[in-house]
Amino acid sequence: MTRLVANARHPVSITLNGKPVEGEAEPRMLLSDFLRHELGATGTHVGCEHGVCGACTIVVDDMLTRACLALAVQVDGCDIGTVEALAPSPDRLGVLQSAFRRNHALQCGFCTAGILMSLDHYLSRHKAPTEDGIRDLLSGHLCRCTGYTPIIQAALEAAAELATVTEETPDA
Repeated sequence: MTRLVANARHPVSITLNGKPVEGEAEPRMLLSDFLRHELGATGTHVGCEHGVCGACTIVVDDMLTRACLALAVQVDGCDIGTVEALAPSPDRLGVLQSAFRRNHALQCGFCTAGILMSLDHYLSRHKAPTEDGIRDLLSGHLCRCTGYTPIIQAALEAAAELATVTEETPDA
């Protein structure tokens, strides 16, 4: 077991959106701060810093995680996914992101990264999601701009599009 020294910076190695990266963090540095300030992954937003708003939701080792509730040193060696990975390329949006755009499912955009991460994770596991299931998932996210209806519409539209893509792609 590695002993952490207060106020000393410790190496943290992770796989971020499929790429191995390294940085340094003090023992009490939040994962959200490490991603944003140390690694430059600024898509992860910090809202309440208490795990309530959901803006900082990311995926750590295939589990939805509030980045403001985890310490950077706790994720050493983990696989982390952030909103930056949802787009297939810098000039092209992913299916869910495109559905958000078409349905005007964001306004100020502050909560959007966390909502997208939660919905992407959910839709990858629920091929025929229900509105109630999506509403339940969204109960862990605070959005003061949209009223949630366009977000739900976008999620259902993306799920239908993803189902079509899956049907058209034969198994190898």
